[in-house]
Amino acid sequence: MPSPSARPVASPGTLRFTVLGPLAVFQGEQALSLGPLKQRIVLATLLASANSPVSVDALTEAVWPEEPPRTARKNIQVYVSALRALFGPDDGEAPDRPRLTHTGGGYVLRAAEEELDLLRFRSLVRAAEGQPPQVAARLLGQALDLWQGPPMGDDLRQSPTLAEEAERLGLRHVTAYESWAEAELELGGAPAVAEGLRDLVERHPLRERLRSAWMCALSGSGRQPEALAVYDDYRQLLARELGLEPSGAMAARYRQILRGDTRAAGAGTTGGPPGGRPAAAPPQPTVLLPPDLSDFTGHGEELHDLLDLLEHGGGAAPGEAGDPGAVVLLSGPAGSGKTALAVRAAHLLAGRFPEGRLCVSLRDADGRPRCTSAVLAELGERTGRTGLSTPEAWREWLARHRVLVILDDAPEERAVRALLPCGGQGRVLITARGQLGGLAPVRRITVPPLDTAEAVQLLAGLVGPRRVRADREAALRIVRACGGSPLAVRVSGMRLAVLRHVPLREFADRLTDPSGALDELTAGDVSVRQRLAHGWETLPQERGRDAGRLAAGTGDGPFGLTEAAEALGCDERHAVRVVEALIDAGMVTSPGGEVTAHAAQYDMPHLIRLYARGAGHGTPVLT
Repeated sequence: MPSPSARPVASPGTLRFTVLGPLAVFQGEQALSLGPLKQRIVLATLLASANSPVSVDALTEAVWPEEPPRTARKNIQVYVSALRALFGPDDGEAPDRPRLTHTGGGYVLRAAEEELDLLRFRSLVRAAEGQPPQVAARLLGQALDLWQGPPMGDDLRQSPTLAEEAERLGLRHVTAYESWAEAELELGGAPAVAEGLRDLVERHPLRERLRSAWMCALSGSGRQPEALAVYDDYRQLLARELGLEPSGAMAARYRQILRGDTRAAGAGTTGGPPGGRPAAAPPQPTVLLPPDLSDFTGHGEELHDLLDLLEHGGGAAPGEAGDPGAVVLLSGPAGSGKTALAVRAAHLLAGRFPEGRLCVSLRDADGRPRCTSAVLAELGERTGRTGLSTPEAWREWLARHRVLVILDDAPEERAVRALLPCGGQGRVLITARGQLGGLAPVRRITVPPLDTAEAVQLLAGLVGPRRVRADREAALRIVRACGGSPLAVRVSGMRLAVLRHVPLREFADRLTDPSGALDELTAGDVSVRQRLAHGWETLPQERGRDAGRLAAGTGDGPFGLTEAAEALGCDERHAVRVVEALIDAGMVTSPGGEVTAHAAQYDMPHLIRLYARGAGHGTPVLT
């Protein structure tokens, strides 16, 4: 049995813990002796879940991953006792809240944000979300400055539990660095970013977001041949290791650099690497947007086109009546990533819309359409203009202000028609599942599914690259079963992150069972089936029956007009009208180029097909 190796030397108010580098505990400037390896493993495991209970079983698994001794529970108690002695007596301000205590759920190590570098890092990264580039770069730089090396140190990673935790922390570090790099690139800090990313790319060669930022930084530093070489190296590595091609976003960035377009890379040096002193940020308008996703993945070409339309319009001079860039529609099935794409674009266009950027949902929490008066009231409240109670007053205000307004999840044309600008400086970005064919003038962008490489990258970011590398075939089956839906892939990743004991292969088997696939795509209060249900409930009853017949009668994959007519039980002339109505409703997808109706190959998104067949709601749709 181990013996305690520490004695009381400090009080909770004077301790400082570090895990973003070698494990250490400081009293003032003095580093404390933390005892033998197993005791340090217990401490690191508790710090990784600071302020939350860690069960004795979890501590035992961390210390003895294979065969714990019969005295394991008693040994854990000894290590905890030694740590309590190390931390010293409680401070007088909170005698009822000891630093390390036992609850019904396990042991809890209490630490404030300023006492534990991991908590401070998380707080700074959260604070940076949704901020303008100047603020985001400063906060993320402070977060990255907390890192002193590989998390936990080398010795503690002998424990598989801590090795896995260290890998997760390392990925958070990389994600934060990517966000910092992108913010710095927006500020024109390409040279500093280029040098800082080299080592990270070498350690994470398949991390596409890193590669993309490095390409932009090199290009923005006047090093175009090196930027193009980064893409070529990545393309060859991806083909060799995974048998995949770079994502559409990466290919679009490559073509952009090949044309000599460095707009996204920045040209000056207003920022520096983490640890520097960024210039003071100018006053910024209030940003009324959801946070930008730190792991936003894919849809690079669509993002490029969207930014181009919102910044430069579509041919008419900005502000002219009928300016095609004044209204842009992002359309795609539920879960395709429309809102995430719109929000990312809005965050990137801070300079273009200095008077404000805001997002308003056109449905309530239950998916029901909101009335125009309720939406106008919210717009008035968010803009601080209570007089915007009529469509006329709103349009007049929108014409006078350089603002970008996201009208999210529009159920039909009449839900947005009264809110659209009639010329002027404002811009409106609509997201909708259907095509809203009755709106004009409007520029339309269809949001496609993620390609396989993008979907695997998103999944790996959520469950950890080690699990994906261990069974890449199962990971591919999972993302393919999700039909390229970012929502479905994200829910799968969140579910697997909680169910760490479930092998990817088993989860892939669950998703490939049509009768239970949608039941698996639920994580906490996020449900793919519920999102699909909201879209289904807005369909006219006749269209719902038509979609059900197509789903049941056309098999999996693309189908032609003849197959559609057979499934619907009608002639081809009527089948064309039905299929095109379902395209307009966002239930069926059509070819990208021009082709006659008889030669076209249509498709129904995989998850919509499952729902339409009755697997999504437990009752058949065919009656």
